[in-house]
Amino acid sequence: MDEPVRTLEETSDIDLLHDIGSRMAAADPFHEVLQRVLDMVTAAVRCDSCFIYVLEKDKLVLRASKNPHEDVVDRMQIDMGQGVTGWVAEQKQTVALPAKAWADPRFARFPALPEDRFEAFLAVPILCRGKLVGAINMQHRESHHHSKREIKLVTMIGYLVGAELELARMEYEKSQLAEQLETRKVMERAKGLLQRELGIDEESAYLMLQKQSRQKRKPLREIAEAIILMDDLRKGKK
Repeated sequence: MDEPVRTLEETSDIDLLHDIGSRMAAADPFHEVLQRVLDMVTAAVRCDSCFIYVLEKDKLVLRASKNPHEDVVDRMQIDMGQGVTGWVAEQKQTVALPAKAWADPRFARFPALPEDRFEAFLAVPILCRGKLVGAINMQHRESHHHSKREIKLVTMIGYLVGAELELARMEYEKSQLAEQLETRKVMERAKGLLQRELGIDEESAYLMLQKQSRQKRKPLREIAEAIILMDDLRKGKK
């Protein structure tokens, strides 16, 4: 029996979902996973803006953007329930607004984002086994009626990438904690060296490190590592 002929749209959707499935096993770094999710979403539905928020503790953190937003990505946070995206995350439900998104009573303005003035808004939750991982929101400058296909595709992506994104986030947090611990060790050692060499207390040693960091415009850890290196070199000469 002949297989039914698939439309170009159906073929495209199946290829997209197959691509998502084939990539889910890849153990990529957190921000690479975010970029991949962003690429998948914008390939599924053309839009003028796309944001990916990740739930971290009790806040939604903006972690990826289609448009360049270096000043807010990885910095901007919104509360659960705040704005349309916060409502979608809290309720774990999709919202599609075809026009005048700012007129929706759930809408919250964020002055740092010019996309607030865009007309159409689609937001879907990212879930992993029913647990909220984050949210995707897409915007169009002009009015746009989101078709059932578009809503289903983006919602499906939110379901499919939830586990991968959650795993990548946990690995990222673990690496960040390890980095913080290592930085603390370096700082403690550098302060100890300054205390011993200069006969000062711990607070004075830390203030000295801060002063050097400001003057040289370098991170505290880099200053601390330089002090440790100089001490090691001096010991090596003896």
